[in-house]
Amino acid sequence: MQKAFRSPKVQVNLPVFMAPMVGLSHVAFRKLVRSYLPEKVNTLWPTEMLNSRRLPQEKLGQTLQTIRSEEEIDLIPQILGNEKENIFKSIKMLEDWGVSGVDINMGCPVKKALKHNYGVALMGDLEYAKQVTSYAVESANVPVSVKIRAGLQNDNKFLTQFVLNLQEVGASWICLHPRLASQKRRGQADWNQISLVKKILDIPVIGNGDIQTLSDVFHMFDQTQCDGVMIGRALTARPWLLGLIAKKLSIGESLPSEFNFPSHCDEEAYAYGRSLLKFINNCIEYFPEDFGVKRIRFFIKVGHPWLNFGHELYAKINSANTYEQAVEVVDNFFKAPGLRMSAYTDLKY
Repeated sequence: MQKAFRSPKVQVNLPVFMAPMVGLSHVAFRKLVRSYLPEKVNTLWPTEMLNSRRLPQEKLGQTLQTIRSEEEIDLIPQILGNEKENIFKSIKMLEDWGVSGVDINMGCPVKKALKHNYGVALMGDLEYAKQVTSYAVESANVPVSVKIRAGLQNDNKFLTQFVLNLQEVGASWICLHPRLASQKRRGQADWNQISLVKKILDIPVIGNGDIQTLSDVFHMFDQTQCDGVMIGRALTARPWLLGLIAKKLSIGESLPSEFNFPSHCDEEAYAYGRSLLKFINNCIEYFPEDFGVKRIRFFIKVGHPWLNFGHELYAKINSANTYEQAVEVVDNFFKAPGLRMSAYTDLKY
């Protein structure tokens, strides 16, 4: 039986979520994915990873990573940190800003996070991670979730105790990406670990890792019995996936009038092109041009491997220096015949 995700502002009826991703999970991408959802579909939305050391000196909504649209009352910002005072100040700021929850990053494997002993480094010490989670829970009046990896070593006993500790100090739910820190994006995510964690916890468990298609979402639910599924980079190529899941589950009401969900690979390719134009328009709405063009390039860098000849699109978009040029590149590229999307691509890149 699936457990409910409780938020003070949002009654979640679609337990499928966008992953927090640096350089991606910003307002322009969230608005794109949201545009494909039927009315009255409620899920929870991430921000890019926010550093709790810097956050107290910033003005939320004015930094490029914290811009949000008026409709976004359902944000669960992800924070990176390990110091009690900074976590306290950051969470209080975020609550005053009106968030629906806070997520603690214990999964980031990049060197910068490891250097400062946060991110996945927190998974090296059971008590340390427990203490950092308790700092957040004690600071918060909203749910506190924790996103983790399988850990630093292949040890299910350690993982079991780790998640039980997080539950003990008040984590509201756990999201598990079942790869070791050393794997980064390589190899196959071990969904059996999601099943293991689900069996022993009383709080909801979200599964994350190797989700590229609609069928992957339902396979993860069936195989692991998880309470929710998180999708990462595949949403850059198929931003309609959440909407397609909602439709399949008969969640929500009327579908967006301008969109018909693509049913095969060539339809998907041209739907992807239209989604890129929508994404560019979102960047124009929210970001200054220099920053927005960089975000467009990065967005296409992540999403292009699902598209045949995607490498040509990526090469062309790298020559764009203005919004107008970005629109021209995308518009011209998708006039070509013979484009199609692959169901799967190598996620190591």
